[in-house]
Amino acid sequence: MTRTIDDNKLCLLGRAVIDTEAGAVAALAERIDAGFARACRHMLGCEGRIIVTGMGKSGHIGDKIAATLASTGTPAFFVHPGEASHGDLGMVTPKDVVLALSNSGETEEILTILPIIKRLGVPLITLTGNPRSRLAKAASVNLDVSVEKEACPLGLAPTASTTASLAMGDALAIALLEARGFTAQDFALSHPGGRLGRRLLLRVEDVMHTGDEMPVVDADAGLSEALLEMSRKGLGMTNVVDASGRIAGIFTDGDLRRLLDHGEVHIATLKVAEVMTRNCTTVTAERLAAEVLHIMDEKRINALPVVGADGLLCGAINMHDLLRAGVV
Repeated sequence: MTRTIDDNKLCLLGRAVIDTEAGAVAALAERIDAGFARACRHMLGCEGRIIVTGMGKSGHIGDKIAATLASTGTPAFFVHPGEASHGDLGMVTPKDVVLALSNSGETEEILTILPIIKRLGVPLITLTGNPRSRLAKAASVNLDVSVEKEACPLGLAPTASTTASLAMGDALAIALLEARGFTAQDFALSHPGGRLGRRLLLRVEDVMHTGDEMPVVDADAGLSEALLEMSRKGLGMTNVVDASGRIAGIFTDGDLRRLLDHGEVHIATLKVAEVMTRNCTTVTAERLAAEVLHIMDEKRINALPVVGADGLLCGAINMHDLLRAGVV
């Protein structure tokens, strides 16, 4: 039956958990020592993959650590220790490194597969809360992730201990990331579907309008022709090119509004070259779309001509293209 408890008490309980777990993580800092460095060296020297294993809540944390390692330049995957003793241990090769998590250091499912790990001769790195446990003693390197107490008032549910293990796993992953010279571009390659991946991988050429979709008129075209081209292509602008196909200027919805603000306009007789924006900003097809977004924001413009290395017009891009591509 649910106990009656007021909001203040609930908040106090929540803060107590945060304080306990924050203390557990802070205590790890002084344990980043020569043993931590040796663990990193084993993982950096791994010619295969980092095989992460753990049971129960430690397994869930191990799964996340494996994912973090894999996404930051260290090939890794999670193997359930229960399944490992029933065939999945065949995934481990002599070129791999095993990273095992167990708060007690006495998890039977992991201890069962220790002889096979030893026979393969692979380095064993352990994250345990008991440096005197059988698992810790069998390790090539044991990292102490013990905590003073769990955040659970019953002292039963893994809380501070799993948080400490997760933080140590993150510390390993980021140390390896730096040691490998892993860059934001590398990260994007393994996250092409995420927003960061799109920002770091998507280029103008991937989203720009070309060919018949690109609004363009000659410099000697009338303003009425330019307006029709803008209407047909729906980008809120039209490129204006000279006889050689190089950009001479751009005419936009904003230019039209400013022109109309000046009073009576004889659209039928005006040439687009008389009212276009000259010396307009251009971008190349190889530029990152995120960089173009920054240019548009800084200059307060919504569309840009795209030119090649030879200066010839090759496309057009506007803010809506970047929105649809998920760059914003």
